Amino acid sequence: MTLSMTTSAPITPLNPAQHRVAQQLVDGLSTREIAARNGLSIETIREYVRVIRQSLHCPPRCKPQVLVHFVLAAEQVTPPATERPAPVLNEAQGLLLRAVAENSASRDVALAARIAPADLRSALGELLDKTGADTVTQLVVLAHSWGLLGARPTGTVESGAAR
Repeated sequence: MTLSMTTSAPITPLNPAQHRVAQQLVDGLSTREIAARNGLSIETIREYVRVIRQSLHCPPRCKPQVLVHFVLAAEQVTPPATERPAPVLNEAQGLLLRAVAENSASRDVALAARIAPADLRSALGELLDKTGADTVTQLVVLAHSWGLLGARPTGTVESGAAR
């Protein structure tokens, strides 16, 4: 089931500790790696992530790339600079990029990208190859760095995400 997350509620700015965790999520670190880097328990980092999701009106069970998209779209963290040139995506690839940034369930990604669920894996593999991204989360970060995920909202998040 896809939830449309359109809200006029203001984004709650992240405090410095939450910002640090959000930045490390954008950098591609796992919860375990963030905990070790900050000398905190995994449970503490999970709580930070829960609060970050609530602050950004992000669904509670979304995949990491969706949370990273919300963080970057809300301008809570600046996307890292990249020397990689932005690829030229066709319409289908652009739809798939937005679909993986906004949806967690494979079925919802395929539906939003207008492709057959059986074709999702190969289409996503081609998109990762074209962009040079190793993971879907890195793909979303790069897409924000290149400005491929559109204009960023100020103070609100207008995006869809699957539970």
